[in-house]
Amino acid sequence: MVFSSLLFLFYFLSAVLLLYFLVPKKLKNALLLAASLLFYAWGEPVYVVVMIAVIAADYLFGLLIQRRKDAGNLRAARTVLVAGIVFNLAILGFFKYTNFLVGNLNAIPGVSIPLLELTLPIGVSFYTFQSMSYVIDVYRGDVKAQRNIVSFGTYVALFPQLIAGPIVQYKTIDRQLSSRTESFDLFGDGVRRFITGLGKKVLLANTVGAVWSQISAMNPDDVPVLTAWIGILAFTFQIYFDFSGYSDMAIGLGKMFGFTFLENFRYPYMSKSITEFWRRWHISLSTWFRDYVYIPLGGNRRGLPLQIRNILVVWLLTGIWHGASWNFVAWGLFFGVLLMAEKLFLLKWLEKAPGIVSRIYTMLMVVLSWALFAFDSLPAGFSFIGSMFGAHGAGLYDTRSLYLLLTNGLLLLLCAVGSTDWPKRLTARLENGALAKHSVVSTVCAGAVLLGISVLSVAYLVDASYNPFLYFRF
Repeated sequence: MVFSSLLFLFYFLSAVLLLYFLVPKKLKNALLLAASLLFYAWGEPVYVVVMIAVIAADYLFGLLIQRRKDAGNLRAARTVLVAGIVFNLAILGFFKYTNFLVGNLNAIPGVSIPLLELTLPIGVSFYTFQSMSYVIDVYRGDVKAQRNIVSFGTYVALFPQLIAGPIVQYKTIDRQLSSRTESFDLFGDGVRRFITGLGKKVLLANTVGAVWSQISAMNPDDVPVLTAWIGILAFTFQIYFDFSGYSDMAIGLGKMFGFTFLENFRYPYMSKSITEFWRRWHISLSTWFRDYVYIPLGGNRRGLPLQIRNILVVWLLTGIWHGASWNFVAWGLFFGVLLMAEKLFLLKWLEKAPGIVSRIYTMLMVVLSWALFAFDSLPAGFSFIGSMFGAHGAGLYDTRSLYLLLTNGLLLLLCAVGSTDWPKRLTARLENGALAKHSVVSTVCAGAVLLGISVLSVAYLVDASYNPFLYFRF
């Protein structure tokens, strides 16, 4: 079940919201946990057992660590912590990386190990990282162990952010699990945020994604330069509106139920460096690796050589986290090398360069990275990059290139504008200017826009056959 589906919008969400505001406060977490497990089991009827096992195990790990710490036995607490980390990484590694490892071993002459017939549990990368961060935070003393297993299960399985984030650290919603307050204003903000995300996903990501789907299916040897760039720009906008739209919907749903999740995107395509880009893109993942890998390795406190090592380790792991394939490894190391170069010398040059130069550099690097990210294999990614620069001899453009540009140019321009803060700034200017003295008119206009987005999104979903979600494969 996905947020951008009629089943979720008109049946599941409506029923859960109705029950949530009918049941007494002490039962709200139990209702959310039951609803979340049903939500997950709808698409993963077998693997919901894995999620329940993660909840139960990390709940026990947290209690054991807390008891050992309270007794002053830090060594035993550390042993339990290691066991908890190994357990979570084993769950993630078994389902996500076993076949990748076996496939690479099979490349050795004489080795023939059968692949496991496994499908990847949806969202396993997200909920194992969330649950593991809780165990670590209990050991660090950042939070106290949660003694109510229903509350802890609600944290791990909460359906708004269950299958694609944002990755919510326990310490950010610890109090909200027991003492959150629902209100009409917060609910209204949540509805507005959810509709905005739905529009980004359905109207923009799905539409521009269909362009990429058409171009990526072509033989790279026959793809002219213009066609390749139209395609990769389409993917660039698809992955942004797809993932940021989902994050908007998750944050909006959280508000409807009284939760406040941290932002996951802050207009990353406006960045002037790769360093800035990763402070704006998938913020919850960057924060997780900073808090639980980069800083424990020493961060930038032990001299430049070790800092460079730490950067490369973090970005190697970031690439592997995204998928069990060499193209993701290359994608992560690509960013690691760029960040290392910026740390050494490039960032100083970018800060002195005109804004347009630094933005072009950043977007060029990001677009190239998406060419690696978009395919299931490293050779396919490199082959498409070759098409982008005319390496296959297909020419600069052909009649199909011109047709794609004419039919999709306006869509790409709309996506380019929509990926900046210009619409937000324009809306704020109107509300503080021409509409400031007419609050009723402002409210009616805002409501009409949201209603229009809702109607168009539902109309699209009624007739749509193309409604993928890219981050489900992680």
